[in-house]
Amino acid sequence: MSLVAALNPPQREAAKYLDGPLLVLAGAGSGKTRVITHKIAYLIGECGYRPSSIAAITFTNKAAREMQDRAAKLTQGVNTKGLIVTTFHSMGLRMLREDAKFAELKPAFSILDSADAAGIVSEIIKTTDKQEIRRAVSRISLWKNELKSPAAALATAEDDNARAYAKIYDRYDATLRAYQAVDFDDLIRLPAELLDTHHELREKWQNRLRHVLVDEYQDTNIAQYRLLQKLTGVRAAFTAVGDDDQAIYGWRGASADNLRQLREDYPHLHVVKLEQNYRSTVRILKAANSLIANNPKLFEKRLWSDLGHGDPIQVMPTRDDEHEAESVVMRLLSHKFQHRTEWRDYAILYRGNYQARVFEQALRNEKVPYQLSGGQSFFDKSEIKDVIAYLRLIANGDDDPAFIRAVTTPRRGIGAATLEKLGEVAATLHTSLFDAVFSAAAAAQIGERQLAPLIEFCNFINRFEARAAREPAGEVLNDLLKGIGYENHLFDQDDQRAAQSRWDNVLEFAAWIAKKGEEDEKTLLQLTQTIALITLLEGREEEEAPDRVRLSTLHAAKGLEFGHVFLVGVEENILPHRDAVDEGRLEEERRLMYVGVTRAKKSLTLSYCARRKRARESVACEPSRFIAELGDDVRLPDRPADADSKASGSDRLAALRAMLG
Repeated sequence: MSLVAALNPPQREAAKYLDGPLLVLAGAGSGKTRVITHKIAYLIGECGYRPSSIAAITFTNKAAREMQDRAAKLTQGVNTKGLIVTTFHSMGLRMLREDAKFAELKPAFSILDSADAAGIVSEIIKTTDKQEIRRAVSRISLWKNELKSPAAALATAEDDNARAYAKIYDRYDATLRAYQAVDFDDLIRLPAELLDTHHELREKWQNRLRHVLVDEYQDTNIAQYRLLQKLTGVRAAFTAVGDDDQAIYGWRGASADNLRQLREDYPHLHVVKLEQNYRSTVRILKAANSLIANNPKLFEKRLWSDLGHGDPIQVMPTRDDEHEAESVVMRLLSHKFQHRTEWRDYAILYRGNYQARVFEQALRNEKVPYQLSGGQSFFDKSEIKDVIAYLRLIANGDDDPAFIRAVTTPRRGIGAATLEKLGEVAATLHTSLFDAVFSAAAAAQIGERQLAPLIEFCNFINRFEARAAREPAGEVLNDLLKGIGYENHLFDQDDQRAAQSRWDNVLEFAAWIAKKGEEDEKTLLQLTQTIALITLLEGREEEEAPDRVRLSTLHAAKGLEFGHVFLVGVEENILPHRDAVDEGRLEEERRLMYVGVTRAKKSLTLSYCARRKRARESVACEPSRFIAELGDDVRLPDRPADADSKASGSDRLAALRAMLG
C-alpha cells in the first residue's frame, strides 16, 4: 500500500507532486505537518531519493523534532541517515560552518545572542536607554532580513534618523567581523549572500539537495526566501507549506508578500489548498471564516469540518481586569465540573504578556494548576545569562561570546574600541579573545593602560578556573558573584524593585547550582557543561507538561490546539493593538485574532472589560471590532454584568471548589 494512501485527496496530491515548485495553502488544523512528513516518506520510500538529498526546514526546534519523529515512524525499516530536518537558523549554521572561509570566518566563529547584540549597540551609541537600543537593534535586524548591507542601508536611508541607524549598523557589522562573530540574522543573511555571489557554492548545495520542504512559509522574510531560491535553483524542486491567513510576524520582518512573490517568480507554480479542518467544530470555523473574510485575499480559501456543529461562541463582558480573571476562572471551573475534562484541555489566550498576571493570581487563588507560555524562560533572563557567561568562560576560554559578555558586565572601563583591537589581534593570530590578551601582539597594538584591565580580568578568570575544578560548586559561584560585585552592578543599573527581583533570580540560580553540585557530586565546571542541556530539557518539560491550564500569548499559541479556549481582553487598543492600528497593520491584527479563534477545538469564549487599569488610572474600554466580524453565530450576553456579579461569582466559586474537592 502506498505511503500516501491514508491522506485525503488534496493532501495526497501535495505529497505526490514532483513536477516543479509547489505551494500548499494549509488552513489551520488541515494537517500540514502530516503532508510534509508523508512527502518525506514518499520521496525516500517510493521515489528513491537519498535521505541526505532532502531538507525539511521549519522555524522552531520543537516543530523540527516533531517532524523528525513523525517522519521516522513513517519510514520504519528504511535507512534515513542524512535526512535534514532542521530550522532555518540551524540550516544556515550548517552551511556557514562548512563554508566559513567564503565568509572570511574561522570555522569556530562565535554566535552572539540578542543580548550580546544589544550590548555592542549600547557601546556604539553610548547609551543605556533600553528603548533606543531596542530600536537600533530592530532596525539593523530588519535590514539584515532584507539583505541590505550597511552601505545599501545608508544609500537608501529616507531621513536623518535612518542615516544615523545605518551608521550604527556599519560600526556594528565591523565589530562583529573583528570578533569573528555572527548574530542570529547573519545565520540566514550570510549563506543567502554567499550562494548568490559564489557559483561553486551554489552548485554544490543545489546538487546536494534535490528537494526542499519549507514549513510555515508565510513567516519567511526576504533573506529566507532568497536562501530557498538559491538552494533550489532552476529546478525549483521545493514544497512551500503555509497559510496567508496566519501571517502574524510582520513586525519582526516576515513578509506575507513572499506568497505573492512566489507566483511572480515561478509562473508554473502549482497550488494545492488544504481546506478540511480536523480540529474545530463547524461554528468555530464559520466564525473564523467570517472574520478573515474582512482581509483582502491573495488566495481564496474556506475552511470546513465534519466534526459537528458544536456550541455557540460565547461573549462575556466584565467590569474590569480582576472581574474578567475571576469570571473566566469561574466559567472554566464550572465547565470542567460539568464535562469532567482535564486541566490541559483549557487555554487562556491574550495579546500581551502583561495580561497574564491577574489570571495567574485568580488561578492560584482557586488552586488551579497552570503553565505559562510565551513568556521568558528563566535561563533567558539577562541576569542569569550574565552569570552563565562567566561560567562558560571559566569552563572554556575559547568561548568568545561569553568573553565579550563577561568582560563588559559589570563595566571595567573596557570600551568597544579596545575590544575591536583585541578582536583584530585574535583574528590575525587565529586564537580566542582570551588568549589574545596575553599575546605580544596585544601588548604592541593595545595601549598599556587599555590592556591592564583585560589582563586583570583574565587572571581573575584563571584563578576561578583552578577553583572550579575541585571546590564545591555553590561556594565557588557565591565567591564569583562577590568578586565581580554583581549585586551592586544590578542596583546601579535598575531601580530598587527591579534590581531586587533580578538579584533574587541570581540567588535562586546560585542555590540551584549548589544543590545540583551536592546531589550530583559535580564540580562547577562539570555543571557548566550541562547547563545548555538543562535549558533544552526545560523546554522539553514544557512540551510534555502535566495536567495544567495553559496561559499563553496569541503569538506563542500558534501551532497549538486546545479543547476549550478563553480569548481574553478582546478590546479596541488591545486586540487590535493601538500601535498596530496607527501603523496600518490592522490586517495582521485580524490574522492574530484568527489564530486565536482557530486554536479552539470544541468551545470558544471571548471576554472584554468595561474598564481597565492603565498605570494608576482606570480607563473606559470598547469591545473589539473583531467580535462583530465573527458573524451572527456568536452568542452575546442577555445583559451586562451587574453590580452583584462579584458576590455571586465568589459564591459560585466556593460551591465549585467544594464539588471539585
